[in-house]
Formats: sequence, C-alpha cells, structure tokens
Amino acid sequence: MAASTQAVAGRLSLQCQTIASDCTAIRSLDWDRSRFDIEFGLRNGTTYNAFLVRGERTALIDTSHAKFRETWLPLLQEQIDPQAIDHLIVSHTEPDHSGLIGDLLDLNPEIEIVGSKVALQFLKDQVHRPFRSRAVKSGDSLDLGTNPESGVEHRFEFLSAPNLHWPDTIFSFDHGSGILYTCDAFGLHYCSEELFDSDPGAIAPDFRFYYECLMGPNARSVLQAMKRMDGLPAINTIAVGHGPLLRQHLSHWLNDYREWSSQRSKGDSYAAVCYVSQYGFSDRLSQAIAHGIGKADAQVQLVDLRATDAQELTALVGEAKAVVVPTWPAEPDAELQSSIGTLLAALHSKQLVGVYDAFGGNDEPIDAVADQLRAQGQKTAFAPLRIRQLPSGADYQRCEEAGTDLGQLLTREKTIAAMKSLDGDLDKALGRLSGGLYVVTASQGEGESLRRSAMVASWVSQASFSPPGITVAVAKDRAIEALMQVGDRFVLNILREDNHQQLMRHFLKRFPPGADRFAGVNLLEHEAQGGPVLGDALAYLGCRVEQRLEGPDHWIIYAEVEQGNVADADATTAVHHRKVGNHY
Repeated sequence: MAASTQAVAGRLSLQCQTIASDCTAIRSLDWDRSRFDIEFGLRNGTTYNAFLVRGERTALIDTSHAKFRETWLPLLQEQIDPQAIDHLIVSHTEPDHSGLIGDLLDLNPEIEIVGSKVALQFLKDQVHRPFRSRAVKSGDSLDLGTNPESGVEHRFEFLSAPNLHWPDTIFSFDHGSGILYTCDAFGLHYCSEELFDSDPGAIAPDFRFYYECLMGPNARSVLQAMKRMDGLPAINTIAVGHGPLLRQHLSHWLNDYREWSSQRSKGDSYAAVCYVSQYGFSDRLSQAIAHGIGKADAQVQLVDLRATDAQELTALVGEAKAVVVPTWPAEPDAELQSSIGTLLAALHSKQLVGVYDAFGGNDEPIDAVADQLRAQGQKTAFAPLRIRQLPSGADYQRCEEAGTDLGQLLTREKTIAAMKSLDGDLDKALGRLSGGLYVVTASQGEGESLRRSAMVASWVSQASFSPPGITVAVAKDRAIEALMQVGDRFVLNILREDNHQQLMRHFLKRFPPGADRFAGVNLLEHEAQGGPVLGDALAYLGCRVEQRLEGPDHWIIYAEVEQGNVADADATTAVHHRKVGNHY
C-alpha cells in the first residue's frame, strides 16, 4: 500500500495513501485545531479527507480546507494532472471540504461538478463563476468505466442524505470497491496518521462526541439515510470526511449510529429548530440550541428553511411541540419568503416558540419576529437570544443552555412520572445512600472564547490510589457536562460542614441561559488549571478527565487528580442526606 506524508508549517501535514484498487485518500491533517462548528472543543485535532478514484475516467471526491491551499494542490498535481480529472463529486459545500474548489476550477475549468441540487445552488454563491454541473439524487449513478490496469469497473450510486449535517449532503457508493463516501456522517474529529480505525478504544470517545454534537440533532435523518444504505450491496469501508476511515470495526460503528439515533427518535414529541442555511451564523447557532435540547433527553429536529420543501416544512413545524425560529433577512428572496410564510402558517397556539438572532448582517429585528410570533398566540419557550457581536464561545454556551431549558420543559411530564414510578420502600432505601457536598467548576478558553460553568455535586467518590483518581456523576442535561469531555480539566471544590449553606444555595439556583454563575462568589481564579477555586471551600482537587461511562441519565466521569490543597486541616466535609432515591 503506497503511502506518503508531507509536513506543512504550523502543525499541518498531508497524507496520501492507497485505500483500494484505483482509490487514493488525500488527507489534510490539522493537528492543533481546537474548535469546530458549534464551538465544541477538539481534543485531538481533525482531518479533512478527499479521495481520487480512477476508472476509465477519474473522479475527485471533495477537496480540502483553504488553509492547505499552498500544499494540497501541489500534492494533487503529483498524483494526477488536474485537467485529467473528469468529475468533482461534492459531498457537501461546507468550507472545510469545498475550500479549494475555486482553485481546482482555475486549473481545470471543464471539470464537471456533481452534487445535490442544493449543493450546486450553494456552490454558485461560493465560487462566483459558471461551471459545468450535474445534479444528482438518490438512485442516480455516475459510471467511471473500467480501469484499464486493474480491470475494476467503478460506478458510483448516490444517496441523498439531507441534514447530515448540512441540507446539501449526498453519499457516494462505489460499486467497484465497496467503499461508501459519506463526508461528515460517521466521521470524528481525530487527527492521526493511522488511516483506518485500528484502535477503536482510542477513537470511540471522539466518535460519540462528534455524533452528539452534529448528528444527534438529526437522528431522524440519520435513520432515513441508514435505510437507504441498507439497500446497497455489502459496504466494506466508510470513507469519512473527518478522522480515520472506518473499515476494521465497521459494523460496530454502524450499530452505534443506529442505536443512538433510534433512542433519540423515540416518541412523537419533538422540538423543531429552524435555521437558514448559508445565512449569517444561523446554522451553527441552531446546532448549539439543538444540542442543548438533546442533552435534556428531548427529541429534536433541525429544519432548513431554505432547502426544505413546503409540504415537509408544514409537517415538521406543525407536528412539533416546540419551534425555534431564527431572524431572517429583512429582504428575503422569493423562495425564502415563501418558506417563511409556510412556517408561520404551520404554527399553532399550543406550541412553545423561541427566537434567536441569526446575525446575518441584515436581519429582520429580533423583537419584530418575536412580536409576530406572539401575535399568533404561541407561548414563549425562552427569552429572545440576542447576538450583538460575532458569536463567541459565551454566545454558543447561552444558546445551548437555552436549548437545555426548553428540553427540560418538553420532558417535564416524563421526568415527574419517572420520579413517581419507583417502589416506595426501594425509593426510601436508595435515599439512605449519603455523600459529601461539592461544587464542580470548569473553565475553557480566554477572552471572547471563554466558557465556564459550575454545579453542586454529591455523587463523588475516590476511585483509585495510583494515580489518585475520583469519579463524579454528572446529569446529562447539566451545562457543565460539555466542559468535562475526555482530556478536559475541572476543579472539585469540597465544601465544609460549618460554612456550606450559602455556597450551596447560590449554585443550586436556576440560572438563566448565559448567566455568570460566579457573580458575587469569592474566587481564586488561577489556583488550578481546570477552573476557579472557591475561596470559601474546605479543599480543592484539580482533575483531568480520563474516561466517561454512560449511564441512563448520568455520565460517570473518571478523572485523575493532578493537584490539590486543604484550607483548614481541622474542618470536616459537609454531608448530604436524602430521604428518597429518585431525585437529589
């Protein structure tokens, strides 16, 4: 298997390797990228994967991020004369995969660009020039013919996969090699020179985190795409757009996606989070809101107002229990204006409705949109989410927290029913399990990208001696959970028996989305790496997350203790006694 790796300045590198007969992967390795999309942190960088497939004719599948322009194009030219590339298959038009399409058109103006109808529309606005194109949908095919050297016929069959995670996504299946090219779907942000999924244990946390952030809010769309995949011949490899290619443990990853998506799609009650693709920050802000809703174990469906047809839009909005709407352009084009009319007509008075700023530069004022919705009799899901500057980490956190609050409203009846379902004696017996009282704090980023949070905890236990380690149970809908992924740091503040009431009351308050949880609290800001230390705490432990174990409604976080100190060696830890076991 031929392979080559080229280094690029600034911890960027390129990798070129054969993955099957006549099929070559060109991977752009971005080792230090720390943020992506909805401002979720990357602990292991990411990759942008493109592919060359040679039959009688040649197809290139996707390009790369523009930051690789100076090195990716020369590497492509080492592999093939760009003018010999007959087709460019665009899986979707997000800039990290389409950033060099304009450069490729400079080198080969006659190349035919193959993509979904929506992708080709989006691409016209990106490259600002005419190009040859072919719109494809599920069931359409592209025959490259037979490679004269290998004798393998490469024929692509296309599958529409809207909302995974953009509305323009298509999958491409090569009948000659058995490889399915899926771009974002089934991917993960994990940078390594290991081409395939040879170490599932190493990549599993990032695979799950990627799903939760990008694919989970579209679980219904995931299941629809997987139904289409079931109609294909045997798939031996999924060539993803980010991270290692899935081959050695393929059935495991597919089963995970199917199981997670089935769980998220149970029941008919869901929130429809609308956005306007390629307008301002609407798509990314909507993802943050949707991610927050999903954390509360509520169902959610992202809906693109620009690309969803009128009949489907009416159904998705009309059947939703809650609808979240962006501000739209003050002067929308005719097609978008029609979709807005369809959206407003589909709303009804029993729904919860929220509004967020798309920050597109020429938005209809958010108060005008909110007033228009209120005039139709909808109940308010949350206060309008105003974005007054380029969205920062704090803005994305505020959107996520607003989504979580909405999700908790949607699942309140289910939560109450669950609390009542336990046997009385069992419930009382569970309540006799006692624990200490702690405040977990976490902080990431600086300046405008700063994100930090806190929560009261009681389910904490020492879990290892060497190295010293602890476990903390964190409810899935806690805001701080997003800051406690593998590799993240946090601080466990241990409260003292004779002075814990004020701190506990403060951190048990219900904070509005984006509120500063530390306002008025005595803090030692730089005492520990993971977050602020409470000045009135008995002791603190600085911890680094090593593993996460998923429970039905909590994550069990195992963390190595890296530092710690005690303020008063004679004081004792506050203890939390409960009477019942089905709530804190």
